[in-house]
Amino acid sequence: MTWTIISIILISLLKILVTCLPTGPVEWLIRKFETHSKLGDENITLSIDGRRLEGEDKTKVINDFNEAIFLKKHYIFPGTEELYLNPENSDSPIVIETKRGNKDVKLFVYRYKDRVDVVKQFKKKLVAYSLMSESLQKYSIRKI
Repeated sequence: MTWTIISIILISLLKILVTCLPTGPVEWLIRKFETHSKLGDENITLSIDGRRLEGEDKTKVINDFNEAIFLKKHYIFPGTEELYLNPENSDSPIVIETKRGNKDVKLFVYRYKDRVDVVKQFKKKLVAYSLMSESLQKYSIRKI
């Protein structure tokens, strides 16, 4: 009888702990699986047409990227990866090279008049999604 009560109490405590996680672990789990993750200013290399961006321009592009609104994720069918990495009707991309934990991540940001497409490449995986950012779209038209 005692073991039954102790096991019920332990299972109840475990259930409460799992269903009501503190904010810290919940935010960590969300950050781990989010598609459009925020970029920091450190350990990032930005380039357009092979020309590196530094200083104010770099900070502005990073802030605009972080403030962009996620629209949708695109499914990449096997064999069509090259179409996402080199789209036909786009300007030259902003290439962002950064590190996420132990992984090197390369982001290709393609700007259009109505949206911004991002192709995230890490290891041998590609993830493509669209963003809405007027300032990032206007930046490409003004600066390049």
